[in-house]
Amino acid sequence: MARAKALRRRIIQVVILFVVVVVVLGINSLLSGDDADGTTETTVATTETTVASTETTGAATAPETTPTTAAPEASNPVAIPARYDDYRTLPVACGGTLPDPVQEMQFDAPEDQGLNPDDRVVATVVTSCGDIVLELDPSAAPETVNSFVFLARQGYFDGQVFHRLVEGFMAQGGDPSAVGGGGPGYTIPDEFPSDGFVYEKGILAMANRGPGTSGSQFFIMFEDGGLPPQYSVFGRAVDSDSTLDAIEAIPKEVRGTELSIPMEGLFIERVDIEANP
Repeated sequence: MARAKALRRRIIQVVILFVVVVVVLGINSLLSGDDADGTTETTVATTETTVASTETTGAATAPETTPTTAAPEASNPVAIPARYDDYRTLPVACGGTLPDPVQEMQFDAPEDQGLNPDDRVVATVVTSCGDIVLELDPSAAPETVNSFVFLARQGYFDGQVFHRLVEGFMAQGGDPSAVGGGGPGYTIPDEFPSDGFVYEKGILAMANRGPGTSGSQFFIMFEDGGLPPQYSVFGRAVDSDSTLDAIEAIPKEVRGTELSIPMEGLFIERVDIEANP
């Protein structure tokens, strides 16, 4: 009888010891964060940031509603140009010849060119792909036309490149640095069209980075575009479809999410001005 009691007591002690060991091991497992299989899995949430544009801060540009073309990552073996000198290392567009380098100029203000609202003013932009004939409108945008004519007569545009081409939308130029942030050293008053104005194919307008920031950068529409009336319109291209078609077809690479970096140098050789009363 005594032996049976001693055996039961020993069995109870063993069971109690086993339970204590299990509890201790369980507590240690919870503190260490281990799973049942002895491993810990960490899930990392990845946040993807989409960059809308890689243009230089303060760059003159078309509106945020500018249509963009989804495009793959750059595949061209030639280095993507980032500034004016880079464009001079690319093939010249349309088999043209490389002009003399641009001469950067700065002015306090445009000089009065003596233009009247009724004058017929034509600017012929001689490019690597041919001539773009622009009929300027001094009655609608006298300050803008005066500035453009002044800069052209100073040779400001000579040797520049069009640094932004968006197929189905527009061609942008007028920046001697070709980074989207250059200008002549002054700004001109806004001369926006009325509400409901349609930026049709061939329209010539000033790029800007907000009200009161127009300088020298301009764009020419390839097709009709639904832009708000926030870009000074000062003329239109005439009899220039073949040149604009050739320009629109220039190979491009990606700028941010926009297929717009010309991979051939589209140079402005000069801008000729004809003004008649």
